[in-house]
Amino acid sequence: MPSAAPAAPPAVSAEHRPAPGGGVWRRLPQRVVTFWIVELQKLSHDRTELLTRAVQPVLWLVIFGETFSKIHAIPTGHVPYLDFLAPGIIAQSGLFVAIFYGIQIIWERDAGVLTKLLVTPTPRSALILGKSFAAGIRALAQVGVVLVLSALLGVALTANPLRILGAFVVVMLGSAFFACLSMTVAGIVLKRDRLMGIGQMITMPLFFASNALYPVKVMPGWLQALSRVNPLSYEVDALRGLLIYSPAHLGRDFAVLVLAVVLGVAAASSLVARLAR
Repeated sequence: MPSAAPAAPPAVSAEHRPAPGGGVWRRLPQRVVTFWIVELQKLSHDRTELLTRAVQPVLWLVIFGETFSKIHAIPTGHVPYLDFLAPGIIAQSGLFVAIFYGIQIIWERDAGVLTKLLVTPTPRSALILGKSFAAGIRALAQVGVVLVLSALLGVALTANPLRILGAFVVVMLGSAFFACLSMTVAGIVLKRDRLMGIGQMITMPLFFASNALYPVKVMPGWLQALSRVNPLSYEVDALRGLLIYSPAHLGRDFAVLVLAVVLGVAAASSLVARLAR
């Protein structure tokens, strides 16, 4: 007898048909926002962190800023030193929040959460972007504290809401880059204690090798060279231009910060899988 013809494969409806590979990338913004919201929910459960992290910038403004304003030790031209310092402290706040963000991703690895995230079809860049911009949101909470304190101390801040919004964007970009840097280091060292040590080792050099505390022109030549490749310097320059109308190169500053975030996301995305091995 002739063999029976093979049965036709069951039809697959359009709603159950697997999405093409490009569909994953089309959903990238939605995945980024999802990770972003998850990070913000974590923050809402530990609001005391915002208060404790705000202590350091307050001390810098009240003690360091007020003291150096009176002794006129740092030449800032026609800009009062406290006005010159406030944008630098805002940038510093974002740096200090973001530079240890890799510890969280190591903790998620130890808890088994990271492995579950990496086996989903979500691009790794969505995970990194969500976490890095969540670091920016954490930094914005401190920015609000510094802005209010600066106004109380008499800093001549802009009242233009668009400039203030632009300053928030600058802080988010800077914090996102330093969070990516932290997660990149986490993908290399794989241990929380090692990351803590490296974070502490690079935080103050990044801060002091920038224009946050003093103008670039008063630095020695070798420090000026470091300042030119330090993303924190461009963040501070943009914040001064937006908040106190200091001369700045806003187009260059935004371009450098966006490029730094793109490179940071690429580096962290390529290394995050090492944490799950």
